[in-house]
Amino acid sequence: MHISEGVLAAPVLISGALIAAGGVAIGLKKTENEKIPEVGVLAAAFFVASLIHVPLGPTSVHLILNGLVGLLLGWAAFPAILVGLVFQAILFQFGGLTTLGVNTVTMALPAVIGYYLFGPIVRGKNHKRALVGAFFCGAFGVLGAAFLVAFALFWTGQSFLEAGKMVIYAHIPVMIIEGILALFCVGFLRKVKPGLLEVKK
Repeated sequence: MHISEGVLAAPVLISGALIAAGGVAIGLKKTENEKIPEVGVLAAAFFVASLIHVPLGPTSVHLILNGLVGLLLGWAAFPAILVGLVFQAILFQFGGLTTLGVNTVTMALPAVIGYYLFGPIVRGKNHKRALVGAFFCGAFGVLGAAFLVAFALFWTGQSFLEAGKMVIYAHIPVMIIEGILALFCVGFLRKVKPGLLEVKK
């Protein structure tokens, strides 16, 4: 769901960069030293998941895993996703350096919101409710990112309205897939490593 270079207006790029910088600063401040390896692993997972792209106008369709990343990392999703995006932009020219701030916000902000909306359910004692919460968190991450991409395109110019709608519609199947992935990952972690989810006993 990377927005390419040369698409967005300067005010959108600047706003995205400022919001991303704030999110990364909060994420770094809230990340404890023992959490850094986990942040690195999830940044790598995000990087790999986003490598397979299906081009779609000014953006592209691919797995994001931002809902799962947010669920496990909270605010640390900002630096984790930023690192993944930097390597994708440098190594594979996905997105770009000028759009790095906007792309970080579109993927990391829904991840953090999902952490607060669905995290308490996923960390609760009820296993079935936790799985349902995980599904919706994974789906919400994609939905939120799609809406933010559409908003960034629309803010650049109303001529991008149809492209923004297309981004949202195209990611509906991705929402379902990511919801299922998050469900299985949370179900597995609750059994073998509940400490990663901070599951209540």
